[in-house]
Amino acid sequence: MSDTKIKIAIGADHAGFEYKEILKDFLQDYEVKDFGPYSADSVDYPDFAHPVASAVENGEFTYGILLCGSANGVAITANKHQGIRAGLCWKNEVASLVRQHNNANVLCIPARFVSVDEAEQITKTFLTTAFEGGRHQNRVEKISC
Repeated sequence: MSDTKIKIAIGADHAGFEYKEILKDFLQDYEVKDFGPYSADSVDYPDFAHPVASAVENGEFTYGILLCGSANGVAITANKHQGIRAGLCWKNEVASLVRQHNNANVLCIPARFVSVDEAEQITKTFLTTAFEGGRHQNRVEKISC
């Protein structure tokens, strides 16, 4: 493995704030930038999902992690960016498949529907699973408009 740490952009809304803080500690072996929020006060998820998606899309970060209550809002927002393939993952197997088959570059976790342990395992799986390429490459190339 390279000496260069994988760079991860992370963000959330108020419902995902607590898990974001826990995941930052869990990701100590990676270079992580927190795009907010910085408290559990009510916020609008697009204000954090767009900057995370932009940072991944422009190549500043390898992956993004977004958390909100259902993860639908952050996934929808991130997927508005042409270079983003955000996957909503509520099970470890889904995290594996979005990497293997979709080459997802943003992980979206529904904080209200998974435990902390599940969120950590989903994150680990997402970050350590490779894209299979092959028959999936052609499909991924057809995603952008």
